[in-house]
Amino acid sequence: MPHSFGYRAKTRDLFSRKFRKHGPEHLSTYMIKYKKGMFVDIVANGSIHKGMPHKFYHGRTGKVFDISPNSIGVIINKQVRNRIVEKRIHVRVEHLRISTCNDNFKKHVREVEEEKRKNPNDKKNRKRIPNLPKEEQKIVVDDKSEIIFYNPDFKREIF
Repeated sequence: MPHSFGYRAKTRDLFSRKFRKHGPEHLSTYMIKYKKGMFVDIVANGSIHKGMPHKFYHGRTGKVFDISPNSIGVIINKQVRNRIVEKRIHVRVEHLRISTCNDNFKKHVREVEEEKRKNPNDKKNRKRIPNLPKEEQKIVVDDKSEIIFYNPDFKREIF
C-alpha cells in the first residue's frame, strides 16, 4: 500500500488510548476550570474526534488566551524554518490537561515569600544562584609526605 499523507497519518500509537483506559471520558475532565494565562499540555484523546488538534501539537505546552463555550484557545510556539511563530489554536477540553511546568517556580516563590514574612527586616539575597566553581587548594609536597599510587600493578621508583 502507498504511504498516506492524511491529517492523521502515522498516529496509530500516538492517539491510541492506554491499556485499560478505553471507554467514555470521565466527567471530571469537563469540570476543570481554565483561566487565561494558565499553562496547559495538549494531549490528544483518540476516542473523541471532535476538537482534536493536529498531531504536531500533541505533547506540547501552551498558554490559554481564549475561553469559549466549546473550546479553549491556546498559544503554542512552532518553529517554521529559521523562526519561531506563535500559533493560536482552539482545542476542546478533552484534549487538554493543566501543565505542571510552572510548579517548581511557584513553590520557590511561596518559600521566599514565607521566609520574608518570618524575617521582614532581613535583607538577604534570595536569588537562585548556580553552583560556583570550587575554590583552589594548595598541596604541599615535602620530604615527609608520602605518595601513594592507587594502581597496584603500576610500580615506579621515586628518585
